[in-house]
This record gives sequence, C-alpha cells and structure tokens, in this order.
Amino acid sequence: MLMGVDHHRGYTWALAAGLNAALAAISAKFFASQVLKYGLVIFFNVTMWGCYVNSLKALSSLQATVTNFATNFISSGLAGYFLFEESLPSQWFAGATFIIAGVFVLSRSSIERKSSSDKKC
Repeated sequence: MLMGVDHHRGYTWALAAGLNAALAAISAKFFASQVLKYGLVIFFNVTMWGCYVNSLKALSSLQATVTNFATNFISSGLAGYFLFEESLPSQWFAGATFIIAGVFVLSRSSIERKSSSDKKC
C-alpha cells in the first residue's frame, strides 16, 4: 500500500518534533548563559509540540509518538557523541537499530489495520 501525501507530511512533522526535542536537550547542555539556555529550551519545546500536533493530524497517535521518540533518541545520542564527546557503546547501536526497526513495524501494521478497518465501514 502506498502512503499518501498526508502520511509523508505527518512523518515529516513527527521527525521535526523529535529533532526539536533533541535540540531542547542540547541547548540545555550547550550554552552557559542561563537566559539563553532557558529561552532556547522553551523555544524548542514549543516548536516540538507544534510539530507533534501537526503530525497527529496526518498520522495515528502511535505512528506520531513512536516516530517522534525514535528521532529524539537517535539525534540526542548522536549529538552527545559528536558535540559532547560522550561514548556510545555497542548496546546503544543495537538498541537504536531495534527502535528503528520497531518504528517501521508499528508504522506498517498501524497503516494496514487502519486501511482494512476503513474498508469494513
């Protein structure tokens, strides 16, 4: 089954929400000025919620939430590695792989269930 333009937009919004959540966490660690730090955390969190709400308009809550979470997890981990020189053990990569695989499985099963239930009505 091909996904429509709305689903693609929904995933784009969910990805943007996850990235903004990660940016909020990064800005809390990265900047020394308390005013700038809190201002950016608030800005990125408000932006994240706006993106998440838009993703819910096109996706199921499961698809939007899992995509948002996975994007936040992966981008936060990679930012920690590249920006803050944190170590990423092999277990992190294994977990990230399982999370990404889970996003695809849940996404596909939710779409298939929804389309089959739509046909019954």
